[in-house]
Amino acid sequence: MLYSRHVPINDETMTQQLIVTILGTDKFGMLSAIAETVCEVGCNILDSRQAVFGQDFSLTMIIEGTQAAIAKAEFAIPQTCQKRELLCLLKRTKRHAKQNLEHIADVVILGENANGVIKQITGFFALFTISVSAFRLKTLKNPNELVDAPDHMKCKMVVSIPHTVSVEEVQAAFQALLGELNLQGSIKQNH
Repeated sequence: MLYSRHVPINDETMTQQLIVTILGTDKFGMLSAIAETVCEVGCNILDSRQAVFGQDFSLTMIIEGTQAAIAKAEFAIPQTCQKRELLCLLKRTKRHAKQNLEHIADVVILGENANGVIKQITGFFALFTISVSAFRLKTLKNPNELVDAPDHMKCKMVVSIPHTVSVEEVQAAFQALLGELNLQGSIKQNH
């Protein structure tokens, strides 16, 4: 008879992960203060993204540590944020998988600004299981300054295309959609 030996798992040595989202007024040194708090509780920052919107910023990061370190982080990070008048949201998560950067593409869309365009474009990408990492929409006043002429827009997106999806097929379908919407645009892979 074969016996298997059960080895107890020590929860203190298993790493856990926490997503941290912080919002507030953009001030010099905010990321440094948060990073210091994360280090002090014994965690590591695995990935982070920061964006500035006018006078405000948004920071999202994923941190990793032992169960005890993550529990300390859940207590310490909100305190650090409160001292700096920042909003903070925390959520425990499962194992972080780094984004595969091989099929990252830039998308540009130009044309008449109309309600629902972004919904249709992002819906198109969802059909192909393409994730949108970032996008920015800029409204351009009509060039001829005609009173009844619609405004135009320029939209830039960064997307991540799965390896299982044909980039050429996506580009062809995208051009067909743009034609239906009376828009122009392109998808260009970053290499």
